[in-house]
Amino acid sequence: MFAVVKTGGKQYRVVAEDVLKIEKVAGEAGDFVELSDVLMVGEGGNITAGAPLVEGACVSAEIVSQGRTRKIIAFKKRRRQNSRRTIGHRQHLTTVRIAEILTDGKKPSKKAAPKKAAPAKEEKAAAPKAEAKKEAPKKEAPKKEEAKAAPDGPLFTAPEGDADKLTDIKGIGPVAEKQLNEQGITTFAQIAALSEADIVKVDEYMPFSADQIKDWQGQAKDKIK
Repeated sequence: MFAVVKTGGKQYRVVAEDVLKIEKVAGEAGDFVELSDVLMVGEGGNITAGAPLVEGACVSAEIVSQGRTRKIIAFKKRRRQNSRRTIGHRQHLTTVRIAEILTDGKKPSKKAAPKKAAPAKEEKAAAPKAEAKKEAPKKEAPKKEEAKAAPDGPLFTAPEGDADKLTDIKGIGPVAEKQLNEQGITTFAQIAALSEADIVKVDEYMPFSADQIKDWQGQAKDKIK
């Protein structure tokens, strides 16, 4: 026996045990649904057509799975309007297996299997508390080497005469200028004439690196030309 059913706005010719995908119907896998919009029923040469439905006929189907189709991309563009739009859509589908084709008002003989109750979770026995681990003595982080204290008095002897504006050297700001002046460095000539030993001394006792001082030396030599 075959039947023509209508569901989701589409018509399908089905027989028992057919598996097909139809528009989504509510339910879970294993549930049985009734497709009551039967347009035609037939067996051999005996065919009954509905007007529009066959009275007392229905099709019982088992839900196999719920799913979706592949994504369909719809792209719309309007010429010279700087308008374009992209929309993606995935249609929901239900896979069903035809169980029975019924006529004359008969009810389906197959029903959804009763759902198994979720097993109660066994109370986990309280695990014995592990003995508290003895805390290992924390190792003290090595202390950073303290900065060497500057010797009494300035590191250098300031020359007589007016002091230069050391901030004209790129990298020397007002604070650095003050620190240099306090250590007796007041002129471009002094910075240009610093020896390797002097640079090491400044690097050791002042917050300036040897590379900074060498950079300042090059600029100071240009200033006194």
